Amino acid sequence: MSESMNGAVLELVREAPLLQLSMQQAINRALGEILETDERALIFGEDVGVLGGVFRVTDGLQQRFGANRVFDTPLAESGILGTAIGLAMAGFHPIPEVQFDGFAYPAVNQIITQLARMNYRSRGRLPMPVTLRVPSFGGIRAPEHHGESLESLFAHVPGLKVVSPANPQQAYHLLKHAVSMPDPVIFMEPKARYWNKAGVNLVDNVVGDGISGGTDGPLTGRASLEGSVIARPGKHATLIAWGSMVSRCLQVAELAAEDGIELEVLDLRWLKPIDEAGLAASVSRTRRAIVVHEGPRTIGLGAEVAALVSQSCFDTLRAPVERVTGFDVPYPSGDLEDEYIPNIDRILFGVQRVLEYRRG
Repeated sequence: MSESMNGAVLELVREAPLLQLSMQQAINRALGEILETDERALIFGEDVGVLGGVFRVTDGLQQRFGANRVFDTPLAESGILGTAIGLAMAGFHPIPEVQFDGFAYPAVNQIITQLARMNYRSRGRLPMPVTLRVPSFGGIRAPEHHGESLESLFAHVPGLKVVSPANPQQAYHLLKHAVSMPDPVIFMEPKARYWNKAGVNLVDNVVGDGISGGTDGPLTGRASLEGSVIARPGKHATLIAWGSMVSRCLQVAELAAEDGIELEVLDLRWLKPIDEAGLAASVSRTRRAIVVHEGPRTIGLGAEVAALVSQSCFDTLRAPVERVTGFDVPYPSGDLEDEYIPNIDRILFGVQRVLEYRRG
């Protein structure tokens, strides 16, 4: 990007209105703007209409746009996805919601055998512009099946794109970007972050939450809507995370900085496709990597990330890639979440292991 274009973008960032919004409010605003500008967009799911959703993410949208465009469905997730697939085949842009991530299991057959394959099977004649919103992960002390970490399941499926925003700014822009895609997107919203407020810049394609981690180069104050972003620059090791774990890794980086350790935090954002260039660029600089996620360790998404890092940065790594994850047990109910979800101490121990590693 030229210096003149760079300056123009940064000027937009300075002049654009910065609103203090929670992630719930940012998603609600994005959905409202999508409905305003795209008459083919439809929002539906359990309790998304009159109630405005369990987390009030769709609050007020049925009143604004009517029950034909924002409507409640029966308690049948396979029916919700089947409806979305049929609507997409008819030329609509469905935005269904699964009320909690654990409720998505009954719809997995529809997601894998139809939603993800229809465009491929039809040789492009039937694109699937479906954005499935899934309140995801734990951290709210909910009952069993109300907190899960399904990213490795969805990311494994060819034909799906998977993204998880870490803050309100990302949620607003990435949701609008996902809906504009011709492909099915699983939009995993970290429910533990719904109520955390931050500044949101409404200028299109301006994401002032980091530096591009991929091939766009380090342009301060702006990042592409594709790939990863550097949430915090550093030089001693890279913490790689997504969703709600990005905030936790930022806390870890703050604490480590008190001891003179500068940790880079790479927000992966897109879990399918994974930003291989962004991973390689960050870890090549810091030469150490720690992957942090809530899901179980064995065959979790962190294993794929670690493999990509090892493959790309084998000659520069000074320690094996560390993983700090959930345990290899079913995702627990709320009273055991604090023991299951990676906490600050566990992540710091992971950092210590890679920093103190010495080859034999």
